Parts: sequence; C-alpha cells; structure tokens
Amino acid sequence: MSRREVTVASLAELHERGRIVVSIDGTELGLYSHAGEIRAWRNLCPHQGGPACQGKFLPRTIEVVDDAKRAAPGISSEHKSIVCPWHGFEFDVLTGRHVVDERVHLIAVPIRSQGDEVIVSI
Repeated sequence: MSRREVTVASLAELHERGRIVVSIDGTELGLYSHAGEIRAWRNLCPHQGGPACQGKFLPRTIEVVDDAKRAAPGISSEHKSIVCPWHGFEFDVLTGRHVVDERVHLIAVPIRSQGDEVIVSI
C-alpha cells in the first residue's frame, strides 16, 4: 500500500498552538510542535484505544531532590507530555514513548515541513 502526502496545517499555526488534531479520511492525528521539532502521532492510546492526542499537553512532572536529599514534585520545561484523557497514560511528545514503560508508545506518522506547510505521509 503506497503512502500519500497531505498538507495538514501551517507551520506558523502549529508552532503558535503547540498541538493540532486533524482527521484525514477517518484517521485522526495529533500534530505537535515542541523545542523546535514537529511530530505527528495517531490519535490512539495503546492502553485502551482512547484519544490520546485530545488529552492534556503539559510540561512533564518530575521528582526534584534538593541538597538535603528531600524529594519534591517539580516541572520540567524541557520535556512535554501528551496525557491520554481516558486513564492518564503519559507519553513523551518527541519520542511517543510512555514516560515509565518505554515499551509502550504511540504510533508515529511521518511528518515534515516545506516552507510554511506541515505535511504528513499517510
């Protein structure tokens, strides 16, 4: 089965919004912009098929340990996560991998930009 390329958004809009969910011939995709990179993922959580890309898109919660070896929650501005709205499964936006179990991951869709166009291959 051959793939076809489809222009799905403007690069400026994707950078401004951070996330855009689109549907192409009944297949939903989440388009993301973070740290100067763009990614596209199928809008399908591997856990139970939920709409992962329609959940929250947040800075990653991390554990911060201070000089006294006390741990407290913190926020990582370098890493952002896609959080499935059904059960809270959390995926790294750039790798698509679950933040705890890297064997679990979103399905990547080839994406590129050309000028101000964002193009996916489906």
